[in-house]
Amino acid sequence: MTLKKGIGVSNAKIILIGEHAAVYGKPAIVIPLTAVKLTATTTAIAEGQFIESNYYTGPLTRAITSFAGIRKLIETILARFNQQQASFKLTITSEIPAERGMGSSAATAIAVIRSLYDFFDKKINRAKLLALANIAETVTHGSPSGMDAATTSSTAPIWFVKGQASYNLPINLKGNLVIADSGIRGQTGPAVATVRERMADFPQETEVFMDQLAELAVSTRKAIASQQLAQVGQNFTTAQLILQTLGVSNQTIDHLVFVAQRNGSLGTKLTGGGRGGCIIALTADQAATDRLVTALAAEGVTQTWVQPLAHLNQTTNKEYDHE
Repeated sequence: MTLKKGIGVSNAKIILIGEHAAVYGKPAIVIPLTAVKLTATTTAIAEGQFIESNYYTGPLTRAITSFAGIRKLIETILARFNQQQASFKLTITSEIPAERGMGSSAATAIAVIRSLYDFFDKKINRAKLLALANIAETVTHGSPSGMDAATTSSTAPIWFVKGQASYNLPINLKGNLVIADSGIRGQTGPAVATVRERMADFPQETEVFMDQLAELAVSTRKAIASQQLAQVGQNFTTAQLILQTLGVSNQTIDHLVFVAQRNGSLGTKLTGGGRGGCIIALTADQAATDRLVTALAAEGVTQTWVQPLAHLNQTTNKEYDHE
């Protein structure tokens, strides 16, 4: 039986450590920002198939350019259910800013899948969910790692290695993670290309940097398990120096990192592709968090989010259990 309404929800994600190195098979730690939501609502209408969102509003058949991946995803699901002629309006409401390294496109795909499956009263397991999300992500990004889909559909932190099964990584820490939007759209494609060119021109040197980022991810995992907040912060700062050397930071990000370090951050780095987007900073308590947020706002940061690290232990995903 077809339902009158289908709802799907996903959330933002942040790479804690390991960006760019993850492209080359190195580990990364990725966390969901469950307070930053994206909701897709499918509603039955008399005729037609329409999308309403901040990025595209109109008939499904005209959804091109940035929404081409979502269009292909929707058409794939409709064909799977033999519902190509179904009439509906798909409304996407997002709190996730685009092109900030927070997984906006993957979160859209995840929520749309969940919404359509709910609308047609169908069940979906995690493997199918991620496989379908990959359809949209492949159109949008070319060769996605799967990291964004895995985390924006998740409610718990994950240990991610490309091509391997991801699994839960309990965060045994107190303190806050402050995410600050630089106001500049991230440039993941050009940043990845820069690292690729560097790898081609200086393979040995660049591989050393990748190995160092991998070691920092392992060190951060151990520090998280043993409640060493200061060590996690130190690893952030070291990772940022490597990312700067690789050419994926920029002056605005570097300046915000400097400001954060002067205003209570235990460690600060860019997150995601770089060349814009967000920085993340670690703070020990609420007083330090408030001071940092105020200082960053004074420097022109357009938006901040605060993720208490202790809250990340309240949920787990059985799909990621590896034992």
